[in-house]
Amino acid sequence: MRKELKLFSGNANRDLAKEIADHLGISLSKALVEKFMNGEIRVKIEENVRGVDVFVAQPTCSPVNDYLMELLLMIDALKRASAQRVTAVIPYYGYARQDRKVTGREPISAKLVANLLTTAGANRVLTMDLHAGQIQGFFDIPVDHLEAVKIMADYFSNLGLKNMAVVSPDVGGAARARAFAEELKRVPLTIITKRRPQPDVSEVEEVVGEVEGKIAIMIDDMILTGGSLTHGAEALIQRGAKEVYACATHAILCGPAAERLQSSSISQIVVTNTIPLEKEKRIPKIKILSIAPLIGEAIKRIHQGLSVSELFH
Repeated sequence: MRKELKLFSGNANRDLAKEIADHLGISLSKALVEKFMNGEIRVKIEENVRGVDVFVAQPTCSPVNDYLMELLLMIDALKRASAQRVTAVIPYYGYARQDRKVTGREPISAKLVANLLTTAGANRVLTMDLHAGQIQGFFDIPVDHLEAVKIMADYFSNLGLKNMAVVSPDVGGAARARAFAEELKRVPLTIITKRRPQPDVSEVEEVVGEVEGKIAIMIDDMILTGGSLTHGAEALIQRGAKEVYACATHAILCGPAAERLQSSSISQIVVTNTIPLEKEKRIPKIKILSIAPLIGEAIKRIHQGLSVSELFH
């Protein structure tokens, strides 16, 4: 075991970092992360980290480029200060939706970000609910991939809902929805097929499965514009669903997403605090669950050289 553990944070989600530190029973370590007058980011580590096992908590959410650069510079500073090991704790991995070339002459941005983190000096990555699981293979360093499925399932189990059906809002999320259904004691699974006529716009084509008279719970990895969930909820109600809930790990909520969700037929939207949610987006329908205990336990296990996968059993 390494003799000491320290947790640092950039500016992306300091509240979550403090919660993780509280779970670990330590104080959040001190670092100066600000901007020079010319817009460049300034980082200064204000504690001795020589020989220390260091973790840096920083989701790369909006403004993604600023927060990604903060993370890269912090990793570089920590390695130059002789930290024994640096683990990048990235609850939300920005650029994850750009994991392949859809048309010619496009970058694979998720792979480039993986290269940047490794070049900066990260020895390990701890992340949560990647948009595409294959992004783990973009790294040449160990990646621990956490999932919020059990946190969500525990919440809905405690609501005492009866006659539920788990719904994937698209074919790509079927595996996640199946795992969620298993956590809810083998609740039946329904899949919505959709098409995207243009980026960030979706249209429902068909609902595969039985939802009539059931309480439908849609699950996704992220909520961007809210279109997939609101259109999916409408399709489920039209097919006889008694009530519709939704849950997703990352509440990005771009543009009018919050207003769209509030005026939708969805009874409640359950998200986690991987990304800080601005006050104006905390609509009455949104319930925020904390992932701090899960990430804190994973950090503890990584530090002690124990299995992280056991957290899921």
